[in-house]
Amino acid sequence: MITTIGYAICAIGYTFLLLLLCTVRKAGLAKYLLIFATGATCLWAVAPFFMSSMSIEKLLLFDNIKNVFWLLFLASCLKGHFKTIVDVLARLDTWLILALPIVGLVLLAIGVHDRQLQFLIQTIIALEVLVLLEVIYRQSGENAWAFKPLILYLAATSIFEFVTFTNALMVEYIHPSYIIARGYVYTAFIPFLILAIRRVKTWGVEIYISREVVMHSTLLMVAGVYLLVMALMGYVVQYLGGEWSTAIQIVLVALSLTLLATLFLSLSFRTKIKVFITKHFFANQFDYRQEWLKLTTCLDEGDVSNNVYATGLKGFIQAFEYKTGQFIKLNNGTLELLAHIDKSEVSSNEQKVLFEFCDFFQDKNWIIDVDELRVKPFMYEGLKVNHALLNDVCFQLVIPIYKEEVFWGMVTMQGDDNTNKKLNWELRDYLTVVTAQISNFIFHHQAAQELAENAQFSAFTRMSAFVVHDLKNVLAQIDLILCNAEQHKDNPEFIADTFETLHHTKARMDKMLRQLTEKNVAPQGTDSLVNASKCITQVVEQRCASYLPKPSIEVLDEMPVVLEVDKFSNVIYHLVSNAQQATNDDGSVNISIEKTIDEKFVLVKIQDNGTGMSEDFIRTRLFKPFDTTKGNAGMGIGAYDAKAYMEKIGGQLLVESELNVGSTFTLRIPTN
Repeated sequence: MITTIGYAICAIGYTFLLLLLCTVRKAGLAKYLLIFATGATCLWAVAPFFMSSMSIEKLLLFDNIKNVFWLLFLASCLKGHFKTIVDVLARLDTWLILALPIVGLVLLAIGVHDRQLQFLIQTIIALEVLVLLEVIYRQSGENAWAFKPLILYLAATSIFEFVTFTNALMVEYIHPSYIIARGYVYTAFIPFLILAIRRVKTWGVEIYISREVVMHSTLLMVAGVYLLVMALMGYVVQYLGGEWSTAIQIVLVALSLTLLATLFLSLSFRTKIKVFITKHFFANQFDYRQEWLKLTTCLDEGDVSNNVYATGLKGFIQAFEYKTGQFIKLNNGTLELLAHIDKSEVSSNEQKVLFEFCDFFQDKNWIIDVDELRVKPFMYEGLKVNHALLNDVCFQLVIPIYKEEVFWGMVTMQGDDNTNKKLNWELRDYLTVVTAQISNFIFHHQAAQELAENAQFSAFTRMSAFVVHDLKNVLAQIDLILCNAEQHKDNPEFIADTFETLHHTKARMDKMLRQLTEKNVAPQGTDSLVNASKCITQVVEQRCASYLPKPSIEVLDEMPVVLEVDKFSNVIYHLVSNAQQATNDDGSVNISIEKTIDEKFVLVKIQDNGTGMSEDFIRTRLFKPFDTTKGNAGMGIGAYDAKAYMEKIGGQLLVESELNVGSTFTLRIPTN
């Protein structure tokens, strides 16, 4: 009586739902397939009332019919837009999904009544439905809310069927309690199906099924495989006439312990499992299409003419939604701050930590999470860092940047309590892509600048060719005067004409000199071991002493260095003459020479108390070639040439300046 009541209620409920679906005016493939599936369930519920005796084989027959239509409905939701049932059946995936219930029907039709085999088929079908539901729900995207009731309905009924037939597979018959409960279970979940029908306005949702996810689903990997193996082993033992033995139990326990030991002892294995599950069974943290567009827009709209590094740093900060950051370059053994956001200095402790990070980055391209490094230093094998200093740093992430696989610099970032993120596999992958994009942006901009500078130098060379041509004309005029001088030296008219020609020649030469201002490219010289003070003294006495204020030279301590004397002399002359031009006649220009404590560099400081320069001018114009503040009196390549030469020999040209206070240029000359 209890069983009859349950199936009767179930039949009434699904008949009502079937009538409700038939009254819907909107046409569509999903609607018709849902009608077929609901009708099959209704037939499954009313079948016992039209048969005098309900055998297990007949029950399995109607189970297979019901499963065919529900799986056909799920197959239509998995991929693409289908207009007719023919489109769905024309796909191979559909027949693979329907294979199991069709095999069950065929076996019953040809008289193969192996109940254990039928129970096994029903168990696998239940697992198949669960896997398909997991894929549909996970990839439904914005429609997950609408699909959730449908997922709950089919998941609940499939889990019940899985438990029913797993138990039947173990004991060779379906327990009466499960048969009694079936009608009530299916009836209880009808509201979920009705709610899903009301929520889903259209079934034309683009859903892509991933074969990798289907094959490696967590449900199939964990629950399905384990229970299925247990069921198969029970079937084999029962088929052979034996019973569960102690040996089989020992083997299963040993395998389980081995698996647990592997999970707990192997860090890499646990990490791979965690990443796999996160990748395939959790939603992505970012909408990568939108993030990519935001990053592209940020780089396009940045003012790269002033500071390309600031634009790149802004891209990093925006991509990760952090608050502060610094763009740092490793330049000949020193850290050069190229750009910053809300943090303009690198403390001494931070510099020491970053130098240790630089050694690590030379061998391994690995993003460093300082918070993770503090508690899990074993995650960064090979990184030697003073953890006492690590507690004083004001950044969380350090991202290395490489140029042609050689470590070039890094970006540090820090958020707040609300924006700090734990660095997992997804964020590492995301940061790797962002870093590659921004690095390409910066290095391509650098290459474009170098190309433009080369073009400017090429133009300068062409201009020099015209100047040489003019000089040849001047030389020809002088030669002509000398040739006629012996013959006409007593002729007053010749003398007057000669003076006029010389005045004209001088005017032309003055014009050329104003254009070149001694910035022509010097021929390649040779390096030699010299004292910097000797070169500087010669330059000051021979080329700068006639101008005010007269430079003073103070040699505190020095040692010989390898220099190209002519090139170095031009660098000193440019810096000293600039200091003189920027300083009043009653001001001061002081030159000091000393060596560093570790004797790795000789420092030449040129200090004046002139007009000084702004920070913006130093950053954007001072070392930009062909950009001059002297009008036609200069070519604007002196400071650029000086900086390029110092970096070429492994040194640096540093600048400290303040408006209306003065400037200090420091040349760091390597001693080896």
